[in-house]
Amino acid sequence: MEQQIVKLEKWYQSMTVKMVLLAILGIMLLIPLALIQEVIRERAGYSDAARTEIGNLWASAQTITGPVLNVPGSKVISNEGDLDYTTMHILPESLNITGDVKPKKKHRGIYETVVYESNYKISGNFNTAGYEMLDDYQYDWSKAYITLGVSDNKGLTDNVTLSFGGLVIEAEPGTVQADVFDNGISFPLRSAGPGLTDQVSSFTLDLGLRGSECIYFSPVGKTTEVNLTSNWNAPSFQGSFLPADSKVTENGFSANWIVTHLNRSFPQAWTGNKYHPGNDSFGVSLILEVDHYKKAERSAKYGLLFIVFTFFVLLIVELRSSERIHIFYYVLVAFALILFFSLLSALSEHVGFNAAYLISSVAIIGLLSAFFRSLMKKWWVVLLISGMLTTLYLFIFVLLALKDYAYLGGNIGLFIILAVLMMISSKYRLFSENGNKENTSGMI
Repeated sequence: MEQQIVKLEKWYQSMTVKMVLLAILGIMLLIPLALIQEVIRERAGYSDAARTEIGNLWASAQTITGPVLNVPGSKVISNEGDLDYTTMHILPESLNITGDVKPKKKHRGIYETVVYESNYKISGNFNTAGYEMLDDYQYDWSKAYITLGVSDNKGLTDNVTLSFGGLVIEAEPGTVQADVFDNGISFPLRSAGPGLTDQVSSFTLDLGLRGSECIYFSPVGKTTEVNLTSNWNAPSFQGSFLPADSKVTENGFSANWIVTHLNRSFPQAWTGNKYHPGNDSFGVSLILEVDHYKKAERSAKYGLLFIVFTFFVLLIVELRSSERIHIFYYVLVAFALILFFSLLSALSEHVGFNAAYLISSVAIIGLLSAFFRSLMKKWWVVLLISGMLTTLYLFIFVLLALKDYAYLGGNIGLFIILAVLMMISSKYRLFSENGNKENTSGMI
């Protein structure tokens, strides 16, 4: 009977059995890690909703399209004299836009987004020669009008006037028709319309516009040139065309785009709603330089790595010290490591990611160091565990900072860590010399 109890104790304290139990525990711990990642995504969703709400109140992301010259037309389509009506859209021969964007941060609770106020000087000219009978329609030039597409009219800050052919025309709300864009303003030409045929007419207008996060431009000119400046130092150039020249400094950025009609996917003139220039738009996004939700979620993906390496080091400690650590303490250690990612996400909403990462890592390393000091009474164990965790936290932080090279750096780092652990573990034999008995000293 006594021998059976001894065998049972040895089986319970078996290193092989413990490793199997720890493997099962590691798989089960994927559940709380997944829950933490889901919470981080949920908080990121709240942040997106707050940004959308601020944009709805201030003004949403803006796309400027135009100006476009529009001329109503009609043609007979049957012997009975039935008419088909359409609108001809003529784009500028040249389009020059010079703008200055002044961004600022808006907050809704703990969430923030970037909004801006901007001013643009838009100039160019229209050439109407050759479009008198486009697609065999008869056009009424006396009803011609110019439209300017703006994504969100709520962002218009001043009365907009158009200087065209020596006339000053005040803007009217709406776009008359939605062939080219859905929202914007219109300039009825009236007295200027009848004299538009077969001539070149210059235009200028000043536009004040508010928006959120992004500003885009459509390349409606046969030659479109956009010059943009801002005091925002974290721009992201996006859309169908990148700047021909750009400069980003700590004090802001400047960018210049030059797009010709050969670069775009629509012609200089058409009828109806055949083309939508906004699909070829380009511009800049005024991103927040630190997206702590994405970084927190990326760091949480390494949670199992922390747990596996910590368990491995504890197994080495057991072999090195000939003492056993109860499986319950492994569970407590794993929960402490998982808590790091939740703490990181919560703190980063208030103090920023870098500070939150430092506070969270110091707190968890300090907690586990005190725990192992109390549990094992050996400073070398405390130094080993804290040193390993410090290395891991620094490793993950560097990966998050590398961005484009994170995947390569991560694989190289994991290879080095695995090589070190293999060399260390090879110095300890899991079985005694007879090959079938394991060290079963007293358990902590």
